Amino acid sequence: MTKVQISPSFHRISFARSTAGCRVEPWVVILLGMSCTLVECVPNFSEGRDPAKVDAIVEAMKIPGVYLLDREMDSDHNRCVITLVGEREAIQEAVLRGVGKAAELIDLTQHTGAHPRMGATDVIPFIPIDGVTIEDCVAMARHVGAEIWKRFQIPVYLYEAAATTPERQNLENIRRGQFEGIRDDIATNPARKPDFGEPRVHPTAGATVVGARKFLVAYNVFLNTPDVAIAKKIAKAVRFSTGGLRYVKAAGFLVRGMAQVSMNLTDFEQTPVHRAFECVKREAERYGCVPVSSEIVGLIPKLALEQAAEWFLQVENFNSSLILENRLAAVMSGKVAVGGLLASIEPFIEQLAAPTATPGGGSAAAASGAMAAGLTVMVATMCRGKKAYLQYESQHSEAIARLTPLREELKAAIDADSDSYNVVMKAYKAAKESADGGKAINAALRQAASVPLGVAEKSAEVARIAATLQPITNPNMASDLITAIALSRAALEGALANVAINLDSIKPDSPEDETFVSEARKRAAALKA
Repeated sequence: MTKVQISPSFHRISFARSTAGCRVEPWVVILLGMSCTLVECVPNFSEGRDPAKVDAIVEAMKIPGVYLLDREMDSDHNRCVITLVGEREAIQEAVLRGVGKAAELIDLTQHTGAHPRMGATDVIPFIPIDGVTIEDCVAMARHVGAEIWKRFQIPVYLYEAAATTPERQNLENIRRGQFEGIRDDIATNPARKPDFGEPRVHPTAGATVVGARKFLVAYNVFLNTPDVAIAKKIAKAVRFSTGGLRYVKAAGFLVRGMAQVSMNLTDFEQTPVHRAFECVKREAERYGCVPVSSEIVGLIPKLALEQAAEWFLQVENFNSSLILENRLAAVMSGKVAVGGLLASIEPFIEQLAAPTATPGGGSAAAASGAMAAGLTVMVATMCRGKKAYLQYESQHSEAIARLTPLREELKAAIDADSDSYNVVMKAYKAAKESADGGKAINAALRQAASVPLGVAEKSAEVARIAATLQPITNPNMASDLITAIALSRAALEGALANVAINLDSIKPDSPEDETFVSEARKRAAALKA
């Protein structure tokens, strides 16, 4: 069972390492009173030998709304990794305070360690967890980058999803040469120009890289040899940039007297942990050695461990609902296990069937559009990066980037449609006691028409994206895209019916009403066409 300890002074959550995961379970969220908008941040600081300095950096990041999930120190790498989760605004400020404290305490001119580094605060990734998108995290990265230069005069480079050029998507490209190389090169080499700040490193704190990415698993495998050359050869074989696994970055180091293959798995669902381990094991056999242990730096999603358990244990008909904690979480969050899947949609279907006006057709249309977007994202994600579709990777990424906010907006419209109907009903009721009731009714009806009109437009866009993906995705997933397009069209038709009934109910008594009705009918007609 996962152990949770909460310290009121820092909002700390400590998970037992044996079952640690990045996802905060629903009962933990309720317990802590956290909002449902969660961002993870995993700043890496260039200090792994002095606990007092790391304590001071962690102390600096203590602010309400931010929770410490994990803290790792490694003396060989001379590096610490701090895992935080929190609300958007709070976590940005917490990280900025950590950067400031690290700049005070860490002097890179005196720093040595096995791990490459370019800054006292070396890298700051923002990761979407719940209620935020990767685009939101990109905006956060850019804000924090600008603030780091403004407050501390530390130049900043943007990487991964926040990168301003393709060359800067990969962290290793930015960090090449480390602190000393960048210090000597930044003023004269245009390729070294930072995204924020002047072309000069901070004298002791260097430069910092800030970005946005999916959840990354930092996974290291130790070999029964001190020969680091072997670890480097294995790393070359397993990393994607030199012909290895698609979502793996790897390097070889000497750590605790053993050769270590250090890996970052940038998409553990596409390249799972067990596959990386098996690849390292196979390559090690070529050099007469074997893995003796492995380690996880920071946290790992529960799903990654479930994948490894299924692979190594060879459990028949394995699915996540067989795990006791998963089943308990499902029951506690009101979900029912049906056929091995958590049927969280059942309460919504029952609400639709209930003899009440809301939720109604508008909400159902929004849900259909959201499901269509979800299906389309699934197809694009499962095809992105696969060998047969590498030439279409940019189109897949663009589709995912656009569909993600569309899905969230359509999900939000499910409740928004019901809420707008309730406002209309209140306006009609209040009009009986007010001489100005007609204006209030029209204002409510305008909003009640705007919500489904937005649903219709978003659903039409989802259908268009799904159609463009049909020729550039796996033909075996054609039925998923056909279903997505059908759901989109159903959402479009249902939403437009709701638009029409609300527009017909408006009795214009002002130019504002007339303009709104006219423009809304034009937008609806364009969608029908």
